Amino acid sequence: MKPSRLKIGDTIGIISPCHTAERERYAPFLAGIRKFGYQVKEGKNLYKNTYGYAASEQERADDFNNMVLDPEVKMILFGGGNVGNEFLPAINFQAVNDNPKIICSYSNGTTILNTVYAQTGLTVYYGQFPGVFGDLNHYDFTQFQAHFTGGTPLVFEKNSEWKVINEGVCEGTLIGGYTTRFACLTGNKYFSYDKKKDYILFLENHEAFNEPSKISAHLAQIEQGEIIEHVTGLLFGHYSETVNKELTDVLIRFGKKNGIPVMSCDDFGHGRNHGILPIGIRARLDTNKKTLKFID
Repeated sequence: MKPSRLKIGDTIGIISPCHTAERERYAPFLAGIRKFGYQVKEGKNLYKNTYGYAASEQERADDFNNMVLDPEVKMILFGGGNVGNEFLPAINFQAVNDNPKIICSYSNGTTILNTVYAQTGLTVYYGQFPGVFGDLNHYDFTQFQAHFTGGTPLVFEKNSEWKVINEGVCEGTLIGGYTTRFACLTGNKYFSYDKKKDYILFLENHEAFNEPSKISAHLAQIEQGEIIEHVTGLLFGHYSETVNKELTDVLIRFGKKNGIPVMSCDDFGHGRNHGILPIGIRARLDTNKKTLKFID
C-alpha cells in the first residue's frame, strides 16, 4: 500500500511524538515548508511539555491520529527525540490503513515508522524531518521531490562515496533506521515481520550519540533475534566526517558472521545529507555497482 503524491498547495501536518517542539525553533522550519508552496497544519499538542520531555502519550497519539483522519493533511512529518515508543499502543492503525498518506521521519521516528509499516503494510519514509526545511540544501530538496511529488525513483541517488564492507548482491524489502531504536523494536509486540520475505536493513547512527561498541551491541541485539534469518544485506549511513576504523571493523564482522553484503555511505542519517529510504519497498543492493535499486 502506497500513499498518494504531494501537489503544490497540499497540507503537511507537523507533530512531535518523540520530543517537545519549541515554537521559536520550529518557526523557520515551518516557514521553509511554506516557502516551497505547501500549507502547514500544526498538531494541537505540538508544543506541549506535559512530561517535561514531551507531551503525554495520549496527547501525542491524538495529534498523530487526528492528522491521519484529517482529509486536508496529505503528509505527516515529524522529527526524532527519545520517546516515540511510549504512545505506540494508542496509535489508530486501522485509521492509517483506511487513510493512507505520506508519513516521514528519522532518528527516533524509526520506532513509529517501522511499526506503522508492520501493522498496516503502508510504505513509510525514513530520512527527513521538519528541521531540514530550516536551510534546505539541493540534495535534500531533490530527494523530497523525487519521493513525494513524483513516483518512487528507480535507484537511490548518491551524494557521497559508497564503501564496500562485505561484497555481494542481495534483494529484499527495506526496513530499518536508527540502530538504537531498531534494535529495541526486536521483540516488541507492535513490530512484526513477514517470515516469507527477505529484508535489506538500512541503519545509521552518529559518533555524538554512540561509540562503535554500542553500535556493535545494537547489531548483536538484532542478530540474536529470528529476524536475522531473513536479512539479506545491510546499508549503513552517516556516522562521522572521517572514516571510523573501529566502526568499519564492527560492520565487517557483522557482514561476515551473517554472510551478507554490507556497504556504507554518508547519504542518510544525522549528517549533511538526508536521503530518503522507503520502508516497505523491495530493493536490490549491489556492492559491485555500489547501488541500491528500488525494484518494487
